[in-house]
Amino acid sequence: MSDAAQPTAAEVRAAAEAVKAALDRHLAAVERRSGEDDPAVYEAFNELAAAAEEYDELLYDRYDEVTPFEIPGTEDTLPPYTGPEEPNALSVLIRRDYAVVEPQRLMAQAQRVAAVEEESAGGAANGSAHGALGILFGEFEPDEIASRHKEFGLEEGDSTLWVTVADEPPEPGEWLDAPFEQVDPQRVACRFDVSSVFDDEPEDDEDDDLEPLGPDDDLEEDLRAEP
Repeated sequence: MSDAAQPTAAEVRAAAEAVKAALDRHLAAVERRSGEDDPAVYEAFNELAAAAEEYDELLYDRYDEVTPFEIPGTEDTLPPYTGPEEPNALSVLIRRDYAVVEPQRLMAQAQRVAAVEEESAGGAANGSAHGALGILFGEFEPDEIASRHKEFGLEEGDSTLWVTVADEPPEPGEWLDAPFEQVDPQRVACRFDVSSVFDDEPEDDEDDDLEPLGPDDDLEEDLRAEP
């Protein structure tokens, strides 16, 4: 960043004062909160997060320094749940990202399926990648694609699963035109994210030197549950 574009010392100081004021408001909201999911606490938390992020950016731009703390941004959190305690209906929203790392393997798998179901042969036979995807995802359930993604020439990326709660089931066909719009964050009962950004610790090369387990040795498996 050029010197002309750098924030002034006064702007950095003002951002620091904004953080102090946001801290006071957050503490006050916590002290008088009415319940576990008090919206006033949530709002004060978001204001504190925004103020801290602004200060951190200005501090770095002006002095090439960072703060010793990190507050998650508003986009990383869900608002307090306001849905029914005993839901009558729910929706499961899933997104899984893949990279196509072996297009020929993807095409070959689609051709095998098309050979069995001749009515689907056109997409793969014409060498269409999107046709191959249509064949494979039409034949296999998404969970099976996820568990066998390497067989299809795919590499896993980020994934997320949201469970939203409704008072009543929607009418048939009601949301098909826009299935992922109008999701109320306050109706999200739970959310599970998987991403490589959670893998902070690199793999230890010493694992390659470990001796094989004997029949009497215990095998422990570490499981990571993402929020």
